[in-house]
Amino acid sequence: MKIVAVTACVAGLAHTYMAATGLKKAAKARNIEIHVETQGSMGIQNKIKQSDIDTADVVIFAVDTNVAHRDRFEKKPILTVKVAEAVKNADNVINKALELIKK
Repeated sequence: MKIVAVTACVAGLAHTYMAATGLKKAAKARNIEIHVETQGSMGIQNKIKQSDIDTADVVIFAVDTNVAHRDRFEKKPILTVKVAEAVKNADNVINKALELIKK
């Protein structure tokens, strides 16, 4: 199982990075490979390689704003949630992503 994710809040500060940390921790607890790109006040950090996107099973957008270069992900199933959801309950976000690909 492989997940790629983008986190971005309106201010591009704390919540962007808190969501990324939460998703990484939740995925690690399940031995799921995850690559998280943050799109915050510092610009795009940890940009996901196209090869990682291509081999991902699902994409998570934990965002409250537009995702830059969204077209990179267009052929993948995408779960979109608010940043706060990934901050408060990243494990539930991972569950929703897994359910999305079971359909």
